[in-house]
Amino acid sequence: MTYETILFDVSDGVATITLNRPEKMNTFNEQMHADLKSIMPDLSSDAVRAVLITGTGRAFGAGADLTESDPTDPDQFDAGETLEKNYNPLILFLRGLEKPVISAVNGAAAGASVSLALAADICFAAKSAYFLQAFCHIGLIPDAGSTYFLPRLVGSGKAMGLALLGDKIPAEEAERLGLIWKVVDDDQLMTEASALAARLAHGPTKGLALIKQAMNASLGNTLAEQLNVERDLQRQAARTADFGEGVAAFTEKRKPNFTGK
Repeated sequence: MTYETILFDVSDGVATITLNRPEKMNTFNEQMHADLKSIMPDLSSDAVRAVLITGTGRAFGAGADLTESDPTDPDQFDAGETLEKNYNPLILFLRGLEKPVISAVNGAAAGASVSLALAADICFAAKSAYFLQAFCHIGLIPDAGSTYFLPRLVGSGKAMGLALLGDKIPAEEAERLGLIWKVVDDDQLMTEASALAARLAHGPTKGLALIKQAMNASLGNTLAEQLNVERDLQRQAARTADFGEGVAAFTEKRKPNFTGK
């Protein structure tokens, strides 16, 4: 299928989503939300074992397209409604997806597009990229999950500064802060991110999904609660075919052939 605002491809277990409104710095509009919703069943299918998200042009994404309607007219724009209808389901879907999600930030990431990048399990950024919590500049609060992700990634003090000041954070500074996984040269961004996506797509998919579930659960659990989560999820992991294959490969001193089962 073809889409108006994204490019979508599935190859060798990796689903690549490219935000494709370069003339608008890949800002979210209603059509982009519709296009992203339409591919969710594909991302959930067994044919996909890892997901990679990036953008075209000079931006990963510049947040919401505020030109689509008058955002100051309550009859045209309800900020809470658009979050509940569009952004929040997308972020929850990606965080809950039972396979690894990688973001490759190729340029500017501002507003809700930062949230999209941080919703991934692993975030790469090109050296020329930057992150901007732009909300404070127009009297809004960070949304689409940023007030959740930021304190957990960089600590409450840094998170508050990022949100209140709205300064540009260059990619290398974002890596230093722990906001993202890794910075790479611009011309190597997609090479490295794609290679990692392929590596994960050939891994023990069910086990990786359980790792993701355990890590996400830990953010709100006590130690005792998290130990119980580990017990329960480890029981599930030990019953997968990939665990059996991993043990056999280790014993036979060969590379495992994981099938995601």
